[in-house]
Order: sequence, then structure tokens, then C-alpha cells
Amino acid sequence: METAFRITLSIRNQFLKFLENYTLEQLNTTPKGFSNNVIWNIGHCIATQQTLIYKLSGLPMNVSDEFIETYKNGSVPTGKTNQEEVDYIKSILFTSFEKIEEDFKKNSFVNFYEYTTKSTGFTIQNAKQALEFNNFHEGVHLGIILQIRKFL
Repeated sequence: METAFRITLSIRNQFLKFLENYTLEQLNTTPKGFSNNVIWNIGHCIATQQTLIYKLSGLPMNVSDEFIETYKNGSVPTGKTNQEEVDYIKSILFTSFEKIEEDFKKNSFVNFYEYTTKSTGFTIQNAKQALEFNNFHEGVHLGIILQIRKFL
């Protein structure tokens, strides 16, 4: 588990660099040929992590339903994310991760609703696998962000 947590932290640190070094306009820009932007990708990763680990474990998520709705799979960015929302995403980038780490240490994830991902067909059977799959997922979105930045 320690390695999985370190991987998450590494990816989140990469996300933080974008949040700190790109303008609001850059974060909101969806380049031609892309279906999303930097800020949507980061918000989407947080929403997905909460859904995969907490919701599938039958536990309350640590973000609002509105946040999940805005950044869930299949949603699209509006290109109008304001600075307040960016600041909120920045504030939960690590606190959401720390809460998961704490809840794993407390053995909070007892139940789990098995889930087969639509994107890969991979079946997640427990919260540990959800954490591990989420790292793969966040890595994919980091790659997308790295592609987007070439056009900003």
C-alpha cells in the first residue's frame, strides 16, 4: 500500500505544478482536437478517486455531489471554471488523498461493490484495487495534461 500512496502523491504533486504555474485562462483552454482542459482533468481525477474508493465502498464521499456531477466520467468542461473553483480543487488535491490514506489505516473500507470499468474492462474487487487502479487512471490524465500543455 505504501507504494500506491507514494504514486498518488507523486501524481498529485505534478497536478499542483499546473495549478500553481498556469493562468486561469490556460487551465480553462481546451485546445483543438481535445475534449477537455487541464482543470477538468484534475477535477475529474479527484471525483473519480472519491467515486472508486468511497462510493464503491458504500461510504460518504468527501466532496459534494455537485462536484462529482461537474467532473464525472462523461462530463465536459465548460471552460468557465473560476478562480474560486480552482482554489477549491487545489485545496482538496492533497486533503482528499490524506483522508484516504488515513481511512485505509483505520480499516474503514470493509465493504465494496465490485465494479468493471467502462474504459478498460478491468474489474475492481476491493478498495485496495480501487486505489491501485486510480493511480493508473490519474497517470492517464496526467499524460493528457502533458499533451494539452504543448498547445497553451
